[in-house]
Amino acid sequence: MDYNFLIKLAKNCGCNVRLNEPMSHHTSFKIGGNADVFLFVNSTDSLKKILQHLLTNKLPYYILGNGCNLLVCDQGFRGVIIKLCGDFLKISLLDDNIISCGSGAKLSKLCCFAAKNSLSGLEFAWGIPATVGGAVFMNAGAYEGEIKDVLIACEHVDKKLNEVRLEKNELTGFGYRTSVYSSNKNIITTAVFKLKKANQDEIRQKMNKLFERRKIKQPLEYPSAGSTFKRPLGHFVGKLVESSGLRGKRIGGAQVSSKHGGFIVNVGGATCEDVLNLISLVKEEVLRKTGVVLEEEIKILKN
Repeated sequence: MDYNFLIKLAKNCGCNVRLNEPMSHHTSFKIGGNADVFLFVNSTDSLKKILQHLLTNKLPYYILGNGCNLLVCDQGFRGVIIKLCGDFLKISLLDDNIISCGSGAKLSKLCCFAAKNSLSGLEFAWGIPATVGGAVFMNAGAYEGEIKDVLIACEHVDKKLNEVRLEKNELTGFGYRTSVYSSNKNIITTAVFKLKKANQDEIRQKMNKLFERRKIKQPLEYPSAGSTFKRPLGHFVGKLVESSGLRGKRIGGAQVSSKHGGFIVNVGGATCEDVLNLISLVKEEVLRKTGVVLEEEIKILKN
């Protein structure tokens, strides 16, 4: 594919451009081949200009969040990766209890901003290694909290390059690890959250308490993409996997965590193929021994 015009356009828009960029540098799994072009895009105007070129020329592209829920194939991505930076990292207080946040900002930054302003409601999200856009996209949640519970508006660029704002009553389609954005090509640019005033010390104590629970239960010492599978109704993935005799099961550098059966971790040199083969094995064994069908929660990027 010819990227010469795109590269020139991106540079004129003030974007940082990298060629043949290893995706293993941009995913929490530390797995993945090279992307042809990797763009750091700083503004909505620049994003729209670049998207117009990509859509007109039918060039493959992918909007990358924090790469914490992503498995990239060993052959890399023959196309363009877009990382939202600059204006998309801004966080501001709109009212006493309303925060506007760019989709490229890390969820941890948003949680800290909320705590600093004595705003409660995002404690559950502390420790989820996502961007705000990624968290909205998949309706990230933990410890009985979900993004949809505090989200009151969302702005995006649609497939026709229109800038659109959806209010809470228009933000339909949220479910377990899914949202209206999961099934369309709209690109989230800003999210708005309504929280509650509370004691700052109590907010931080709750954040720390939940993070300690996360550290105890999850294999944070190894690269992974978080929970590998969605939780089936009425079951816990970890128990299903472990009761199927798969705790510690390994293929190449990929291993079912001995700490939590719901995680597949990279214990050293794992390839995408290792992980996919282990996922297939786990699904087959769990189905054979328990009758439960597991569905991947992680996203797989390949051409």
